[in-house]
Amino acid sequence: MRIAYLLADPGIGIFGTKGASVHAQEMIRAFRSLGHDVTVFCTKRGDRFGDPASESRPDDLADLRVHVIPVAGAKGAAAREIAVARASSAMAALAGDGEFDLLYERYSLFSTAGAQVKRSRACQLVVEVNAPLLAEQARHRTLHDVDGAAIATRETFSQADLLSCVSSPIAEWARTMSGTSTQPPGVRVTANGVDPARFRHSSSVLTRSRQSDLETVTIGFLGTLKPWHGTDLLINAFARALQQLAPSPGVPAATGARSGRGGPQTTKLKLLIVGGGPERRALEELTAELGITEVVEFTGPVAPEHVPAALRRFDIAAAPYPAPPAGTPHYFSPLKVYEYLAAGVPILASAVGELPELLAGSASTGPAGEAVPAGDVDALTASLISLIQDPAQRARLGAAGRLKVETEHTWVQRAADLLQDLARLNPETGARGVSRAEVSQV
Repeated sequence: MRIAYLLADPGIGIFGTKGASVHAQEMIRAFRSLGHDVTVFCTKRGDRFGDPASESRPDDLADLRVHVIPVAGAKGAAAREIAVARASSAMAALAGDGEFDLLYERYSLFSTAGAQVKRSRACQLVVEVNAPLLAEQARHRTLHDVDGAAIATRETFSQADLLSCVSSPIAEWARTMSGTSTQPPGVRVTANGVDPARFRHSSSVLTRSRQSDLETVTIGFLGTLKPWHGTDLLINAFARALQQLAPSPGVPAATGARSGRGGPQTTKLKLLIVGGGPERRALEELTAELGITEVVEFTGPVAPEHVPAALRRFDIAAAPYPAPPAGTPHYFSPLKVYEYLAAGVPILASAVGELPELLAGSASTGPAGEAVPAGDVDALTASLISLIQDPAQRARLGAAGRLKVETEHTWVQRAADLLQDLARLNPETGARGVSRAEVSQV
């Protein structure tokens, strides 16, 4: 099958370092591994338009065809929104000149690229929905043309054959946005996944834990440094853990004490924050205020191909999301958590969204981590201390996580299931034709 991958969001480079870039690359890899041919239409290649230094093109995607339609020269929210709409039309014109069986568009505000092509071509359209962008943009950034954004969203959703939503709350929102369509699209949940092969050298968690047992226990965070990731909560919990594990007054904060066979021992602790973003300066100031600068390392942005190596430095991986606003469900499907699982690292996460169920594991795998109340620094600190003091438990959780993703959460499985649902919507393929409502189970 010939697939056009449409990415009109000017904030996401197809070969950038953000989690969204990783997500796009992984879906493309999965389609290609299933034997499909993929061509990309996007607004930039790296994290910054026109800056090759911000581009991290993986070797296995070196032959990927990429067409760039820039969103350039726009200053201010209003001009930027107009520029995105203009770029999406140019993208539609370019993709429309090609021969594709499937249009796969990552939902972007003000883009109707997929819908425009769909009207003139006999092909199917899948729209991947990762967030309720209308509300998210208004809450965290600036949304100038609210009505225009809503109209473009409904236009895109109404033309889709299938909306592939990253979580159940997103699926419910997508249904609401497409509810007035005379032939509403199918809606399915496609949670994030991971390619375990990328992390196959990272699973020696038992060895790592035994080494760290004698040396340093490193608590790690991976992700873009933005407020909704709760990195400040982790820093505060880490500082409290250092204080509570200090063996006696006057002992340096970087050294904790624990008991075990052979009597009291000391364990050095470190906090490793992997990723960059607008919150970095504030987070660095927080570590200074807490007096823990010497035991906290900020790496800055890390290219996707270097993430497995970064995770090998973790003994405990954190996903400390704050509590969502009242009345708002947690709609993320955190990519980082799947990568933590693949790396065989025990996870400490907030009990939001899909995370409690994901970490609880099954009868065959057992739990892969611990979930604590969102935004509760005391609970986060207590669980952190518990895992620091129990390397055997860390090893058990890490091994279970690795087994879980190998059997249940690969990107190839995600792509294959999605395409199977799409085929079920199309009687012309020879598969059983079903109504869109039948696919709308989550």
